[in-house]
Amino acid sequence: MRSTFHLIALVAICLEFSCTDKHPKADLVLFNGNIYTLNQTEPKAEAVAVTDGKIVYVGNNVNANQWVADTTQIIDLEGKTVTPGFIEGHGHLMGIGANLLNLDLMNTRSYDEIVELVKAKVETAKKGEWIIGRGWHQDKWFVLPENMIDGFPTHHKLSDISPNNPVLLRHASGHALLANEKAMKLAGIDKKTANPDGGDIYKDLGGNPTGMLNETAQDLIKKVVPEESDERRIQMLNMAIEACLKNGITSFHDAGVGQKTIDLYESFLKNGLLKIRLYVMLDGSQKELLKEWYTTGPQIGLGDHFLTIRSIKLYADGALGSRGALLLEDYTDAPGVQGLRITPADHIMRVTEQGTKNGFQICTHCIGDRANHEVLDMYEIVLKSDTTKTNPRFRIEHAQHVAPDDIIRFGALGVIPSMQAIHMSSDRSWAIDRLGERRIVESAYMWQSLIEGGANVMNGTDAPVEPVNPLASFYASVTRQTLDGKPDNGYEPDQRMTREQALQAYTINNAYGAFEENIKGSVEIGKLADFTIFSKDIMKVPAQEILTTEIEYTIVNGKVLYQK
Repeated sequence: MRSTFHLIALVAICLEFSCTDKHPKADLVLFNGNIYTLNQTEPKAEAVAVTDGKIVYVGNNVNANQWVADTTQIIDLEGKTVTPGFIEGHGHLMGIGANLLNLDLMNTRSYDEIVELVKAKVETAKKGEWIIGRGWHQDKWFVLPENMIDGFPTHHKLSDISPNNPVLLRHASGHALLANEKAMKLAGIDKKTANPDGGDIYKDLGGNPTGMLNETAQDLIKKVVPEESDERRIQMLNMAIEACLKNGITSFHDAGVGQKTIDLYESFLKNGLLKIRLYVMLDGSQKELLKEWYTTGPQIGLGDHFLTIRSIKLYADGALGSRGALLLEDYTDAPGVQGLRITPADHIMRVTEQGTKNGFQICTHCIGDRANHEVLDMYEIVLKSDTTKTNPRFRIEHAQHVAPDDIIRFGALGVIPSMQAIHMSSDRSWAIDRLGERRIVESAYMWQSLIEGGANVMNGTDAPVEPVNPLASFYASVTRQTLDGKPDNGYEPDQRMTREQALQAYTINNAYGAFEENIKGSVEIGKLADFTIFSKDIMKVPAQEILTTEIEYTIVNGKVLYQK
């Protein structure tokens, strides 16, 4: 209360003399804040002033008063913590919206629970209507079903309760799905259907498909699913944007989209509906899409830096949970299995060369150590052949399991590991079954080793694989614990980030990963006025309190777009 009275007195004095003060005035002034600027010369501040969406003042409360006019919006933060706007370093924006509209299976804890949710949906669905969901993960179930094949459930229970409605339930990772008999029939999948390149159709001992489709085999089902209507896609995007703002996200790196989605983003931008800043990666599997964009060239900073399209997303391998991650050695829990090569190496190499030549950043999904090793080799070849000597800031998305000899190569080559700390929190308890203790300790989720090797580690959630909640990923970064605080000292605690490193990973490092560190990622004069404001000091509170911290405000371009 005392600070509020002090603020009112200061503002009153300022307004009294404002008629003779020729100092320019601000649109917004934040007072009484606990501001972490990430500016090394001025790491803390009390107040910030904003004009035309840009930061014009960073400093103390007293001097901030000279920026106040009758029209200035004033927010007394009452000591709340302010950071640069949090940037989602890797996610799937339309996927977030789809999860909010479809069956959200993220919190299910058994196959029977999923069957009941589908059954309830069937009862209200029209005959023949597709029932779609996402988020299940067999390694997180408390009770496993009988008759699992290769560690996954079969379609039979879904087929029994939904004989007339096709069902498609995507794995949490997005790299596998479970379909019922009706869906497989529509897709023409039967005993004779062969595995596509880079994918698996799981079958029982009699050769009958179980309903599980891994990696590229998913496309067999996806191609017969009706396209979403324009109205529904608009609804998805609106819901996804609002979810980001509610979670303090001001910018979002969208990891792989096609032209139809880009058109939707451009429409939102044109109509003033794109409330968060998007850094968009083109879907590298679409050859015609790339050909068109090579001609057009990158589109940077559209609409006052709300939309940038300058990257290409490729897939080297699949996910660890579905044993699609490409390994140098066999899976510990599946002898003879080393994962899947999702995209032919020659295509990755060709796109890396052509994309770089045409001004696009290359971002390649690599989970397993073999995938990381091979893509680093390709990046190195292109870097050595580049006569301009400019840093193309190649990225490896996830960099989840990296062979010890390859860890130092990230920093040496300037390759950016775009990681998601929350994956360690969610996956570590079962990932050891896939990799074994030696590989887990020496080469999985190696944040601190990568940082010490000179790499700019990014952070994110991979939403909707995980909820788009940066505080959960921030917590995982500094504790290496599950969200219920286990184990006591964290998994491989020597790889924890400091809180300063974790904050950098969600702000200035993510800005660097998009060539945007000069316009965002820190609270400095001249940069974009994007801020995330927290109810607690996430840099100092006990670790468990990070998870109970709330977003008080999300400010984008100097405008309050979310308030608790």
